[in-house]
Amino acid sequence: TDASKNTGDTAASASAATGKKPAPFGAGAVKVALVRQSGAGDYFEQWGNGAKAQAKALGIDLTVYDAQADNAKQATDLSSAINSGAKAIIIDHGFPATIQPEIDKAVKKGIKVVVYDVETATKGVVSTEQDDASMAQAVLDVMAKEVGKDAKVGYVNVAGYAALDKRDSVWKSTVDAQGWKQQFKVGKVTDSTATDNVPLVSAALTQHSDVTGIFAPYDELAKGTVLAVQNKKLQDKVKVFGADVSNADIQQMTAAGSPWVATAGTDPSAVGAAVVRTTALELAGQLNKSSVEFPAVAITQDFLRAKKIENMDQLRTALPALNLSQVSTADWISNVAH
Repeated sequence: TDASKNTGDTAASASAATGKKPAPFGAGAVKVALVRQSGAGDYFEQWGNGAKAQAKALGIDLTVYDAQADNAKQATDLSSAINSGAKAIIIDHGFPATIQPEIDKAVKKGIKVVVYDVETATKGVVSTEQDDASMAQAVLDVMAKEVGKDAKVGYVNVAGYAALDKRDSVWKSTVDAQGWKQQFKVGKVTDSTATDNVPLVSAALTQHSDVTGIFAPYDELAKGTVLAVQNKKLQDKVKVFGADVSNADIQQMTAAGSPWVATAGTDPSAVGAAVVRTTALELAGQLNKSSVEFPAVAITQDFLRAKKIENMDQLRTALPALNLSQVSTADWISNVAH
């Protein structure tokens, strides 16, 4: 079924709108701008599709700008959005220093600003993000069961990214709690992260082939780690624990001989939709908080294989917790969760 049609006869019928729409939603389309800084991969595409479908269901006239890794263009896009007459602006990713002056301008002008994965200290801005601590915890709980206490482990991560730093603090406390012996830490983020981490992890495994588990808490890092483990013919001995989930990730986890045994994720399309619902509540004066976090769900290789799951659509059906249907909702909102 086309979940973007506001009929309520999809799987989301339980959350079809019943209440009276508050201002400004009662009188025609509400103009909202989505200013994005999207990267490679299907995550961003699905996030955008979820946002668009939810906007349509709410009667939002959504204008989408995408700077695609060009910081200067994102500042210009934000300026255009401010001057477009939008009542709210959603900012999806971005480099804080470049966009901060424009965020301040928008707030001064009385435009509601909702950011996703953007660090800003401006008062009045609503911050939304995946709950990175819950994401790390969900997958590390699985790792603890799989490798046991006092295990030798490896770590692939990069400092300096807010989301990865939050995942890192959960890793550190888990290593202590489990008595794990961290044998190596490598990792870098580039414009081809997966490929560029293969030699780093391969070199680490040459020295430390006795690790039984590796945590790589970002899917591009996990993909590189999986290839390195396979290159070293260690897939029967070393288990990989990742983070994030996408069609490509599911393919790699379920492939024959894959050492990637668990990940944790949010559904990008459900997150995009929830950010739009958060914005709608803020426009209606019903949000009453300055931040919203989207909890993650653990997803194991065993579960994917047992349920014969090959893509995100099938995963959404098999794991309803991914829908985020309880997050940022009200009786006047038709929720487009699948």
